[in-house]
This record gives sequence, C-alpha cells and structure tokens, in this order.
Amino acid sequence: MRLTTKGRFAVTAMIDLALRQNTGPVTLAAISQRQQISLSYLEQLFGKLRRHDLVESTRGPGGGYTLGRKAQDITVADIIVSVDEPIDATHCGGKENCLGEGGRCMTHELWSSLNQKMVEFLDSVTLQKLVQDQLEKGVQVEDKPNMKRAISPAPALKPIRVNAPNSVFALGNAFAKNLS
Repeated sequence: MRLTTKGRFAVTAMIDLALRQNTGPVTLAAISQRQQISLSYLEQLFGKLRRHDLVESTRGPGGGYTLGRKAQDITVADIIVSVDEPIDATHCGGKENCLGEGGRCMTHELWSSLNQKMVEFLDSVTLQKLVQDQLEKGVQVEDKPNMKRAISPAPALKPIRVNAPNSVFALGNAFAKNLS
C-alpha cells in the first residue's frame, strides 16, 4: 500500500480540527497555515469528508468546520476511505485478475492478507487516540481562536491626490492653456 498525500493530509487536518473543536468552528485557512497544506487542497478534502459526515460546516462570520461525530467514533480508516484513498496492496486492486485473463498471481493471498491487516489496524486507531498522542507530546492548543479582522476599521493608506484632469473636457482645457 502506498499512502499518498491525500490520505496523510486528510488525517493531519482532522487531527488539527479535533484538537481545536472546543473553541468553535475551525477555518480551513487556519488549518492550512498551521499544517502547511494548500487551502484549495484542503477545500477538496473537506468536501469529501463532509459528504461522509466526518465534518460539518458552518457558514458566515465565525464559521468553519467541526467534527461530524465524536473523535472516538472516527477511525483513521474512515478518514482515508472518505477521501477516496484505496487501502490495497494487491497489484490487481482486489479483482483477482493479477495476470489478466490468466487469473491471480502467486502472491495474491499474501497481499490480500496484508490489506486485511492494514484495514484492521487503521480501523483500530481513533481520531481521539491521535489527539491524545499529540497532547501527550506537548502540542499547545490556543484557548480561543485567533480572530483577525479581514477588514481594517480605518484605511491603511491615505488616498493619493492626483493633480490631473478628471474628464476629457478638463484634459482639453488643460492642453489649451498650455498651448497659449
């Protein structure tokens, strides 16, 4: 099995979300910044996670994402499968046609058994366990979300005064004065 960035990023983002869910909805922009994951990539992943009811979204100011179920009820296998990440080590994708029309390869049962063990393992690890592991490592979670205002109450720059004509007629008058 080769776990791609899709599965790894989904699990990482879900841990980040679960760590901060007690402070209210968590924005994807905040997760993106903390975990160094592209915002557009997170939007794609969270669309899939939402369709599988692993997260819920809240719109509007103060909106973001929260867990769709309790962290102890979400497994790593749930997360990986929800983002379309196959958990399969066989060459044939479990179709038992490893050799084309010739049937299964000699190692098909080996890889199928590995698939079963991987699914069992990933299904035994909960999101809550991963959150606890992070807290035990000393990961600091801010008490309240960092509420940066997107719009400043006062303009950052003073307006620029341009000493130029503001119409075609004023421009013509300016040229006429300069010619005379």
